[in-house]
Amino acid sequence: MKKPSDSIHDELRRRVICGLVATLCAAHRRPSPTAAAEPIEISPIENWTHHPLDRRGVPEGWRTYETIGGHAAYDFTVVEDDGRRALHLRSHGDHSTIARKVRINLETTPILEWQWKLTQLPAGADLRQRATSDAAPHVFVVWPRPPALLRSQLIGYVWDATLPVGTVQRSQKTRAVTFIIVRSGTSRLGQWQTERRNVADDFRLVYGADPDAPGAVALSIDTNDTQSPSEGFIGPLLFRSRAGLR
Repeated sequence: MKKPSDSIHDELRRRVICGLVATLCAAHRRPSPTAAAEPIEISPIENWTHHPLDRRGVPEGWRTYETIGGHAAYDFTVVEDDGRRALHLRSHGDHSTIARKVRINLETTPILEWQWKLTQLPAGADLRQRATSDAAPHVFVVWPRPPALLRSQLIGYVWDATLPVGTVQRSQKTRAVTFIIVRSGTSRLGQWQTERRNVADDFRLVYGADPDAPGAVALSIDTNDTQSPSEGFIGPLLFRSRAGLR
């Protein structure tokens, strides 16, 4: 026959064991602090806030990036549009490109994120044809290698009138450039859009190898073949980690 003290001890042991089991189950259900609080890493490129409004031409911190036969006009203006700073790019029969040096670790911040609003695509442009190889304002990631025209590697992210999103199109003018269509059609012209591209994955898709760190980012507008007008805005640009993305 159990003594009253034995029953008390048994009840205490039972309560302790139940408490431990409940604690272990709760800990198992909770995500680990490391997984839940993975930091978001950001490598800014440009947000246009330190440039004077209405400053025309090549912005400070950027340089010209000449193209053969481009007839660059650099009809660029720093503006404020819909409450955000941006670079307003216009072209009518010229090919104007500017570049900025960057130091990006694609292992930690592989995602290129930018905002843009295009208002006019060049009429008759077709990147598949050398004679009409034009594009509205677009963004390049650049891996420079001398001689630049032969060995550099450029991936250009383009909003095209007709080519489907996801199209990978080699430039018909220089083998250094490959375009990826990230937006297509005219339904969202005049509206700000945010784009995100995994540049490391895109490099592997285009070149079949792991990428080195890119050396520059470039902004371009090109209508020297079709001689048609084009216009748009490019807002903040940055590289970021995958953390926090859905």
